[in-house]
Amino acid sequence: MKIGWIGLGNMGIPMAGNLLAAGFDLHVWNRTPDRAAPLLALGAKHMATLAKLVDECDILFSMVSDDDAVKAIYLGANGLLEADIKGKLAIDMSTIAPDTSRFLAERAKHAGLRFLDAPVSGSVGPAKEGKLVIMVGGDHADYVEARPLLDKLGKVALHLGPNGSGASAKLAINLLLGITVQGVSETVLFARSLGISTEQMLNIISESAVGTPLIRGKAASILADDFPAAFALKHMAKDLRLARQAGVSTPMAETADASYREALEGDLGELDLMAILRHLDQKEEALLKL
Repeated sequence: MKIGWIGLGNMGIPMAGNLLAAGFDLHVWNRTPDRAAPLLALGAKHMATLAKLVDECDILFSMVSDDDAVKAIYLGANGLLEADIKGKLAIDMSTIAPDTSRFLAERAKHAGLRFLDAPVSGSVGPAKEGKLVIMVGGDHADYVEARPLLDKLGKVALHLGPNGSGASAKLAINLLLGITVQGVSETVLFARSLGISTEQMLNIISESAVGTPLIRGKAASILADDFPAAFALKHMAKDLRLARQAGVSTPMAETADASYREALEGDLGELDLMAILRHLDQKEEALLKL
């Protein structure tokens, strides 16, 4: 089986690397070819065009930043659907709108391409370890065919229903992620205002019923006030926007959406989503000065 991988960002490289390490014949394509260098050194093959990737491969993965990037790959000039792709299987692991996944699935069907939406929950660490949670939408038989590959990428791969189901579940879990990170930030700032140090409060959270691996994993970053991106704040803001467009209108969802949008406008987008703490702190300081 020959595998094609499209998209070599912070998540794509370790995920594709896991398939390569598992012994699959891996062919890669990226808009910036230099990004392929680490995988080429391990035995992957670089394809100059998407058409050549299609010619060489049986199953095609895509893992890119947003709806526009996915549409360009499938529908753009020299995109996948312009190639002889009939009978092959495409697995899009990007986080995009459910409507976009359903639209691409329909266009793929007309071209004879089978299509799964299979976004993931987890950031760079779980991607490297092959411990992502994978949420799959599409035909069950296609999911069964893809499962041996998905099992190399995640600790669980769940089939949730027809196309768009995976994308829907991803928006829901990332809504919880955004709310959780904002909640921790507000808690730390509130405790600090009452004289409880950030380190003390993080210890209390970690030892309590609400302590989670996420919070424990972010503790060092919070204490250092240093937020290198494992999952960039700009992506969290994008996912909350997609959730809003998909119909979520609950109080905490609306608050989180507004906060991450403000942080994005405040030039924090390239930092980790935990930088929402810095945004809220700065906002509080600005209010105190009024």
